[in-house]
Amino acid sequence: MSPELSLANALHQFATLFAVIDPVGTVPVFIAVTSSVAHDRRRAVAFRAVLFAALVLMGFLIAGQPVLNAIDVNLTSFQIAGGIVLFLFALTMIFGDSKPDKEISEVSRNVAEWAVYPLAIPSIASPGAMLAVVVLTDNNIHSIPAQAMTAGITLVVLGLSLLLMLAAMPVQRLIGKAGASIVSRVMGLILAAVAVDHVINAIIIRFGL
Repeated sequence: MSPELSLANALHQFATLFAVIDPVGTVPVFIAVTSSVAHDRRRAVAFRAVLFAALVLMGFLIAGQPVLNAIDVNLTSFQIAGGIVLFLFALTMIFGDSKPDKEISEVSRNVAEWAVYPLAIPSIASPGAMLAVVVLTDNNIHSIPAQAMTAGITLVVLGLSLLLMLAAMPVQRLIGKAGASIVSRVMGLILAAVAVDHVINAIIIRFGL
């Protein structure tokens, strides 16, 4: 089996995407957004949010690198920049306002477009997630099957986000707002390590070390 299709690589990609999408951190945002709507409408908001997020991430996965090539940006440079941005994003998860606190504060100003903002963007399809799917599907390094695997893993993580939103009330009672904040910060720490790994790998590839 090709190393890029190995279980270890799949788990690495899953950890990366789980950290940047952060399905658990989305739960308090979803509860705040849908606190005053009927049960059936909550389900509709959850499905629409995941659908919009999937469209955005698949769009970046498919078209992200061709766009970079069109403007003559080397993907290793983008990977280094992306790794730095992911690292800074991780620092905000660790030291700044937690994802739930920060995004719940936006709810009152965006009631009309719950599914799109703040749920689909930036809670699920975050800037970090957009960068991650481009970096993980480098056309110059990864084969079509490997990129398809990344797409599949992305959809699996989005599916977990949907399941957690559908079970939002029991999850919220289980972990509470403080629990979601702790998980978000742990995900930030994991993401920081992943971001450093991306930068190191890009430097090795760029300079042939």
